[in-house]
Amino acid sequence: MTVTKHSQICPITVTNRDYIFHMNRKQETKENKEIASLKLKLINLIGENYMYKKTTITLMGIGMIGMSLISTAEARDQIRIVGSSTVFPFSTAVAEEFGRSTSFKTPVVESTGSGGGLKLFCAGVGESHPDITNASRAIKGSEVELCAKNGVSDIIEIKVGYDGIVLANSKKAQQMDFKLRDIWLALAKDVVLDGKIVPNPYSTWNEVNPELPNKKIEVLGPPPTSGTRDAFAELALEGGCKKFPEINAIKAENKDQYTALCHTIREDGAYIEAGENDNLIVGKLQANPNAIGVFGYSFLEENNDVIQGSVVEGSLPTFENIAEKTYKVSRSLFFYVKKAHINTVVPGIEEYLGEFLSDKAMGDFGYLAEKGLIPLPGGELREIQNTATNLIAMQ
Repeated sequence: MTVTKHSQICPITVTNRDYIFHMNRKQETKENKEIASLKLKLINLIGENYMYKKTTITLMGIGMIGMSLISTAEARDQIRIVGSSTVFPFSTAVAEEFGRSTSFKTPVVESTGSGGGLKLFCAGVGESHPDITNASRAIKGSEVELCAKNGVSDIIEIKVGYDGIVLANSKKAQQMDFKLRDIWLALAKDVVLDGKIVPNPYSTWNEVNPELPNKKIEVLGPPPTSGTRDAFAELALEGGCKKFPEINAIKAENKDQYTALCHTIREDGAYIEAGENDNLIVGKLQANPNAIGVFGYSFLEENNDVIQGSVVEGSLPTFENIAEKTYKVSRSLFFYVKKAHINTVVPGIEEYLGEFLSDKAMGDFGYLAEKGLIPLPGGELREIQNTATNLIAMQ
């Protein structure tokens, strides 16, 4: 519970046995009385320590120490979750069910993007830092190092299922049928043309592939902070990039240059960063039938009355194709738990894990599958449940 701080401690001077303090008291709730009692005990303790000293001491630091004690007394009573916009709808569903079915308050869930969420998560330990972060990709080594640098040492990794990254458009438009190489040629900053690496010259889809329509390349997708963007670059863009022998020759000599060529998206307006709210992309596709949107499968599932998924390498983004991994642009989804916060900073984290990983939520016919989550196979789910039950941190 957050307590409004009505009291303010003034500077205190202690001389010989005389020490004086003054607090401006306002109407106090029960919680404020507890805090006031802590302040009094602190000041009395300081007075006892200095009672026999003749030195005059101005205790300007008492306010800071008192605030530290107040902070401890004001530990949060709601779990705070940040991270991936793709995992957001699943996490929100679990949070709502958790709030309804237990005595704990409903967790606060924010959509900040995978990268943004991990940055917040790794910033430190304590009530001002999130307890859990969702991610549509695995945590990077550099992020683990950032966490360790800031005292976040025990991190529990929970894989929650699978997801497909879809390229979708309005049902009013022609359904697209892409090869991975088409996607890279349309969106990469630099491409292969006549055996050379050149700035991307393509402005319409039929310039990329004569079998595609003569329509302007206009793709609405996630920003660089998004795990969906990272996974799209790795699975779709690099998947198409490596189809070119010229690029593979570069990989053998300079892996960094290879990655930059394959993953860097053009910035001339063909690709439009649409933020972390995937529902906004869905709305824009309805308004602009010529545009293509990039987002997680669950948003296609929820809006399949107005938008349609594109074929990629002969496979549609369906529940079955993603589960069987015949759809090429699919990835795992995760969330990460700060072990140091369990039963210290906020109550209910273990119980939240239990709800998320329960069969009623993550089973083949659980409420998360109804929202578009591709569930883990039974054996893999049992392993993850064991990790959560025993709070096993990453090694």
